[in-house]
Amino acid sequence: MSMFSTGILVLTSPLHTLPLRIAPVLSSAAQVVERTLYVHLHPGLNLVSTGQARPVFIPPVADVSSLISRLYSNAADVCGHLDVRVLLTNFRAQKVLTGTEGTNNPFPSPQTLSHSPEVVLTDFPLKDPGQSSLVAQCLKRYAGHCYTCTPKLASVLLHPLLGTLEEEKQEEEQEKGGAADSELLQTYSDVVVGGTFDRLHGAHKTLLNISCLLANKRFVIGLCDTELLKNKVLKELIEPYALRLERLEEFLQDIKPSLQYEIVPLSEPFGPSITDSNLQCIVVSEETRKGGEAVNKKRLEKGLSELVLYEIQVIKDAHHSEIEEEKISSSSLRSRLLGTLLRPPKDNPFLPASPYVIGLSGGSGSGKSSIARRLEALGAVCIDSDQLGHETYRPGSAAYQRVVEEFGEDILSDDGTINRRALGRKVFGDKERLKSLTDIVWPEIALLVKHKIQQAREEGKQVCVVDAAVLLEAGWTEMVHEVWVTIIPEEEAVLRITARDGVSEEDARRRLQSQWPNAQQVEHANVVLCTLWEPDVTQRQVQKAWDLLQKRIKKR
Repeated sequence: MSMFSTGILVLTSPLHTLPLRIAPVLSSAAQVVERTLYVHLHPGLNLVSTGQARPVFIPPVADVSSLISRLYSNAADVCGHLDVRVLLTNFRAQKVLTGTEGTNNPFPSPQTLSHSPEVVLTDFPLKDPGQSSLVAQCLKRYAGHCYTCTPKLASVLLHPLLGTLEEEKQEEEQEKGGAADSELLQTYSDVVVGGTFDRLHGAHKTLLNISCLLANKRFVIGLCDTELLKNKVLKELIEPYALRLERLEEFLQDIKPSLQYEIVPLSEPFGPSITDSNLQCIVVSEETRKGGEAVNKKRLEKGLSELVLYEIQVIKDAHHSEIEEEKISSSSLRSRLLGTLLRPPKDNPFLPASPYVIGLSGGSGSGKSSIARRLEALGAVCIDSDQLGHETYRPGSAAYQRVVEEFGEDILSDDGTINRRALGRKVFGDKERLKSLTDIVWPEIALLVKHKIQQAREEGKQVCVVDAAVLLEAGWTEMVHEVWVTIIPEEEAVLRITARDGVSEEDARRRLQSQWPNAQQVEHANVVLCTLWEPDVTQRQVQKAWDLLQKRIKKR
């Protein structure tokens, strides 16, 4: 079966039967669509009727809210690679419909989605195989009436792929004796939520979809900015604000373009939720309910009415590891990026293909050297630039005389060697003097590193790892094929430095402040690793990074 980048899934089953069907339907759809799957709900749609099938407005009911949660939860389990989006253009409360001059057409003209559907799929139960062509044509006309699709729109009837699902559904209906009408949801003119919305995932989409279902007019979203990200796990891997904003806007315009959206940066926890008098409802999860209650307390203090707290359940993550949360979360997704290729390496035609050189950098206390040892155990040749740095200070080396001439003979020990502590006192806190030193020493270290790489090449080694804390600052990236960076939260780095080196906390912080911060290093990294957790977790990261590296080398 052909694969399509973008598809739209038209679900026609009654709402009360869909919870049983949704996982296998999504699994079948994932055999056809590989990137974006839009989901359009039209319970009871008849694709074999004599008249043309037309979309109609559907009132928001409780079953829809629970189905949205179920759908995104199942999608995370069975087709996590797909960007699934539940469309709500055809859902509208009855009290809103009264102002639409009696029309019951949600699509006066086809809605343009951010990704044009190339295929339309449906779970419609085809009882007579002879009608498959009729249903396929009707399905394409229906989809074209609702959305702007590609000219050569294909159609797929999923029902034959679902096996015995229809029989199971019938058995369930018999057991239930039919389903009662679902309760209508209370809707509100203005709804508010807040969050980081990093790497938009199923839990985010559930929150946004249900909020759009509840909102009739305006939807306000507080998007966490820099100040609220400081304590996040792996904060350096959080997407930039502008990118999170762009993806939010695209998603929201797809799912319900009729709403007025206001996305505002949050530099403190409350934002417009405690100042906007028009807001009526705030959507929270089980774990953020206390935050919603705090919002209402603040509103009452300001003389504003309380917001209705609409609570949704968190979505469990069936694939979480021991260092990840049990729920679907952005922090878990960020942890899964560790060891993977975040950005492709820059092609350097002047760099020999072999050995493949990894530049390993990271701040003090980040565990960089332990990562280097693990890579060495896997077969890499490790080049310790710090050790080579010591060689540049030895009497008789190219840098020795220049350093003495620049900083004076009082930096020499009795045996004529350079006293690095005495030298350090002369450059500490003086950027110009430090630059004078690095201008002498770094080029010499780079020459020694290149010599070591050449030795590895002559010995037929496949991978070299240059362990260099100053890799990025010194501009040594032209010597390496990829940059790998190890990161650790500052507080953990301080604890490690004070325990390892016996220095004060103040000195440890001063040392860290003299180095490139994590975020700046990550901006230049192809691969990021973190040694925050147990050693076996670090080992799995390194093994994953190594295995993926071997695949990249083979492709070259």
